[in-house]
Amino acid sequence: MNQYPVLFVSFKDVEAEEFADAYDMLGVRLADVCKDLADAIDTDAVDEDDRDVFRRLKSESGKKSDIKNSLKTLMRMMSAVYGKKAILLIDEYDVPLAKASEKDTATNGYYSRMLDVIKGIMSAALKDNEFLQFAVITGCLRIAKESIFTGTNNFASYSVLDDRFSRYFGFLEDEVDSMLALADRREAAEGIKEWYDGYVFGNSYVYCPWDVINHVSALRYKRAARPKNYWKNTSHNGILLTFVKRADFDVAGKFEKLLNGGSIVQAISDELTYDTLHSTEDNLWSVLLMTGYVTKADPDEDGDMVSLKIPNKEIASIFQDSVVRYFTDTVNADSIQNLLEALWEKDEVRSGEILSGLLWDTISYNDYHEDYYHAFLAGVFVGRGYEVEANKEKGLGRPDIFLKDRKNRRAVIIEAKKSDKESDLEKDCDKAIKQILDGKYAEGLYGYDQILCYGAAFYKKQAKVKLL
Repeated sequence: MNQYPVLFVSFKDVEAEEFADAYDMLGVRLADVCKDLADAIDTDAVDEDDRDVFRRLKSESGKKSDIKNSLKTLMRMMSAVYGKKAILLIDEYDVPLAKASEKDTATNGYYSRMLDVIKGIMSAALKDNEFLQFAVITGCLRIAKESIFTGTNNFASYSVLDDRFSRYFGFLEDEVDSMLALADRREAAEGIKEWYDGYVFGNSYVYCPWDVINHVSALRYKRAARPKNYWKNTSHNGILLTFVKRADFDVAGKFEKLLNGGSIVQAISDELTYDTLHSTEDNLWSVLLMTGYVTKADPDEDGDMVSLKIPNKEIASIFQDSVVRYFTDTVNADSIQNLLEALWEKDEVRSGEILSGLLWDTISYNDYHEDYYHAFLAGVFVGRGYEVEANKEKGLGRPDIFLKDRKNRRAVIIEAKKSDKESDLEKDCDKAIKQILDGKYAEGLYGYDQILCYGAAFYKKQAKVKLL
């Protein structure tokens, strides 16, 4: 502490839709650093040429060469003032490249231009810099050494797969317990563990610190506060949708297995380059691991083939919100129209066949619980030009789906059941119909010329439909 001058810079906000805007953001970030240092390095010990560069950086008028040499220039000035080498801390170093890659996967122009700038900054700051004591650089992704840190001396990198320092990347369970004890909220331990624990770094289980801090803060304000998703508001989920939009990647079954609490085995590499990030399915799974969407299923596992799982409820909810919704929203529109026509035409067999086909095209979760089928049906019908109500009070109970075609003064009521085995589908359809009758779901629906009531039963991805 206080033994060396320290230069800290974060590239967190260096991102934009276009290269020029991202480059401007980089200039703003460096200008902010210069403004913070202005008083400390305003001495005669600093070289006059460095002062000129400093002034240009501070006023956001620096040339590209000034930008590339900016961190080394600042460390040379700090070393002149304090008579010691400087420690360099760079946080989120890969954000500019991540955004550049995301926006320009086709031509690679934005990426290559941003790579040139970031590589220049890193090379000047880290390679043969006599004013550097040591540097610590952090980011979401461990990037292949040759892509950015070419020729860097004594370079050591640590990812989620490495044991060293693994316990320091998040909160350990005893640390969370201590925090809850200090806040007098010990009873919240189980919920916090289910939602925010489960990340495996090396051989250590850790909680996401951002989530724990936010939720403990909420608990102190409201003792009964329930865990919620804090993580999705701090990161975009584009990488997840990259998977499902790639027609050449058959990943639906793997996502489904993960969402139902299972694990998958994938080849993982922790040395990637952003220009090849989307080139293979293995690379994309590696990114999901490095960015926390999946984690190691076995902390003692070692090697290139790694068992992966979803770490906790929070990340599972992100998968459900983005991936499951995408599959539901992009199912064949013609199939849904055919389903609606079959329902209006009282075609039970065709309705069941189309529903089964739609189930095969979507991702199921909650291990095919009944609630999943209710949500699936609601998602299929929403936005198709009809008024859809789910679990609304009707008669003496609540039908699962109430579909209203006001224009043609007709309606469909569907009660859904989950079957324990395929041979129970017929019986469970009859149970659903009996529930519609006993609950008098169709009563009180005045003004409709036609009200069709269906019992539907589901077993995994098989559906059967019967008309009352």
